[in-house]
Amino acid sequence: MGMGRGAGRSALGFWPTLAVLLCSFPAATSPCKILKCNSEFWSATAGSHAPAADDTPEFCAALRTYALCTRRTARTCRGDLAYHSAVHGIEDLMSQHNCSKDGPTSQPRLRTLPPPAGDSQERSDSPEICHYERSFHRHSAAPNYTHCGLFGDPHLRTFTDRFQTCKVQGAWPLIDNNYLNVQVTNTPVLPGSAATATSKLTIIFKNFQECVDQKVYQAEMDELPAAFADGSKNGGDKHGANSLKITEKVSGQHVEIQAKYIGTTIVVRQVGRYLTFAVRMPEEVVNAVEDRDGQGLYLCLRGCPLNQQIDFQAFRASAESPGPRGPPAAASPAPTAPDTFPYEAAVAKCKEKLPVEDLYYQACVFDLLTTGDVNFTLAAYYALEDVKMLHSDKDKLHLYERTQEPPGRAAATRPPPAPRPLLGGLLLLSLLPAFPAALAL
Repeated sequence: MGMGRGAGRSALGFWPTLAVLLCSFPAATSPCKILKCNSEFWSATAGSHAPAADDTPEFCAALRTYALCTRRTARTCRGDLAYHSAVHGIEDLMSQHNCSKDGPTSQPRLRTLPPPAGDSQERSDSPEICHYERSFHRHSAAPNYTHCGLFGDPHLRTFTDRFQTCKVQGAWPLIDNNYLNVQVTNTPVLPGSAATATSKLTIIFKNFQECVDQKVYQAEMDELPAAFADGSKNGGDKHGANSLKITEKVSGQHVEIQAKYIGTTIVVRQVGRYLTFAVRMPEEVVNAVEDRDGQGLYLCLRGCPLNQQIDFQAFRASAESPGPRGPPAAASPAPTAPDTFPYEAAVAKCKEKLPVEDLYYQACVFDLLTTGDVNFTLAAYYALEDVKMLHSDKDKLHLYERTQEPPGRAAATRPPPAPRPLLGGLLLLSLLPAFPAALAL
């Protein structure tokens, strides 16, 4: 492989296409600087300043600089999906180009800005393969679309319309298929409480044919970017790059990502301090997994593990009963509720935004009782609004029966519950054009 622009592009596209850190520790409280490391390496290896064919030493110097940057931020990035993706990608690139770990480093260059609107990246003549409905279903009926959403403290609606309230503290994978990965990190809402909400979201769009380069999107509390981690707003340099686009709907509050090449729409919001996630995806893409038996922690597909589900009915009965509130007697009790919202006040507040007494209304009441934060009312409201926009079956917008997975089914589909919320270690799979071999840890 040449070391000219091809090397730059391989560097841009090296982000591992499946890197899900399965960990039990909470997210680091110090800011992780991996996005800065990513950006500096991208600057050194992309655009007109990419190393030429005879500049292998310069490319290796850029890799060593990148590795040094990741080591400096390692403490604050423990458990960060993008960080672990970068570390393993660096090792792969250094091996591919026979780079020594010892040697000179390079100074970061200013990053070349993405081309303006109307440039070649905004072409309308994308290859047919980059439009899901045209390429995958030319001779068949329209695809079946499904929806998954996560919001509040936290409440999960799966691709099969099961609705669960879960604990799931720490880092958990929502989606893990052949085209993209989504991981959320949930942190305690109140000190000493089991109530959690989503504080961080990472989405990896995998390199796909002539459509898109590898892209990473990462949002955190008080930081909802309107661009991917490398500063771009579309799928990169490929002919079909406009089949992946990110659009800011409301600054700092609402971002929408369109991935036309897989027929997928993603909505990310910040409501109050916390994030919400919603996706519309074809069933064919949902089920495009290499190893279905290994997808037990893919929450949007399988739901929360039984030992992470909260018995909502028991909590509601406890809240409605006279006397002090306390956690119900259940295998997975709900968080102890602060006394800021009496049950009647929570009901009245949620009725203002959610007049239909469905599960979104019940989730709103639950969140007010467990957190005392009125912003969770809006989280439930916008989650339902996203369902109205994304769900293909308008008869299923409102759900009225909360789903708790039967213990027998849970045992049949995933390993027995363990003390840690996530099982295993770091799974890493690289499907890069330059490095087709998969990595498995």
